[in-house]
Amino acid sequence: MSKLPHIGTSIFTVMSQMASTHNAINLSQGFPNFPVDERLTAILARLATENVHQYAPMAGYPPLLEKIARLMQQSYGRVVDPKTELLVTAGATEGIFATVQALVAAGEEVVLLDPSYDCYETPILLCNAIPIRVALDDDFAPNWDAIAAAVHAGTRMMIINTPHNPSGKTWTAGDFDRLEQLVARYPNLIILSDEVYEYITFEQQHRSVHHRPLLRDRCVSVSSFGKTFHITGWKVGYIVAGAALMDEIKKVHQFLVFSVNSVAQAALAAYLDVVDVTQLGSFYQGKRDFFRGLLKNCPLTLLPCEGTYFQVASYAGLSEESDLDFTKRLLIDYGVAAIPLSAFYADGKDARLIRFCFAKDDATLIEAARRLEKLV
Repeated sequence: MSKLPHIGTSIFTVMSQMASTHNAINLSQGFPNFPVDERLTAILARLATENVHQYAPMAGYPPLLEKIARLMQQSYGRVVDPKTELLVTAGATEGIFATVQALVAAGEEVVLLDPSYDCYETPILLCNAIPIRVALDDDFAPNWDAIAAAVHAGTRMMIINTPHNPSGKTWTAGDFDRLEQLVARYPNLIILSDEVYEYITFEQQHRSVHHRPLLRDRCVSVSSFGKTFHITGWKVGYIVAGAALMDEIKKVHQFLVFSVNSVAQAALAAYLDVVDVTQLGSFYQGKRDFFRGLLKNCPLTLLPCEGTYFQVASYAGLSEESDLDFTKRLLIDYGVAAIPLSAFYADGKDARLIRFCFAKDDATLIEAARRLEKLV
């Protein structure tokens, strides 16, 4: 008997497979197609001949943990103990999975804000806990009245995501004020903050749980080197949490993957000495602006994008098709793959919105825009 009877092949896999079959430009799945920094590949090549090929310590390669602690202080002014408050994970997904499995018990409730990334629900279900869906507003901002109505003394966790996938929305200072009020009211509530796009924000700098001392002991944050350094296939991320929470998460992590790829960890430790993460936002802002400029003659309506490398567009003025049918027609007839936003909602809400990934080289974006201009 299946533990996940309603889970099938993800929409990301489906659209990528269709893109390959139909020779379409794949703007669906969130991975870059441009080269990795040559400094990083040179470091990796050098390390291939060194003694870094055996198990790393369970919590992470010590030099990398030290570098992450330094990055936390530089980025957020937060001092963390690399021995007790950091954990290197096999991608952000493993960090999320281990955190939920460690901290949520059977029958407890976890609040998710829809539309939400599909990896949040599965670990909740696998520990026989209960996902509670609360819709974001139409502009993808948190609806704090609805959140307050959903959270109660028995709510164990709330998962938040800023910058937000799929919409690109970022939280305001006021949103974090309301989150602090919620945490103060419910002492059993833990916040799992998915911040994998933390260095990809545009007009406004990223706001984080790390900026809020009142939240730090009640939060687990998730970060991704894959997103930050466009090396998604490396599957290396990290989580930050207070020592008491981290002790429990490590218990799951050690039996889930034990430790993360040793060569990748060593390479990232060395790379953090030479790379400037503060430049990433301006790099992707250039990509966003370039892509939006290319689409000025396209019949789609572009929504605001404050962070991430995703652009949401409305086709409501063009068609009454479902978003799934529209994306399939877009792929087959016009040769561009996108993701329907209904896939991010538990109830399949369809607002006739689709998501493009603009983390592509200029030639790819130019050709995609040329095809999208033909939309009817």
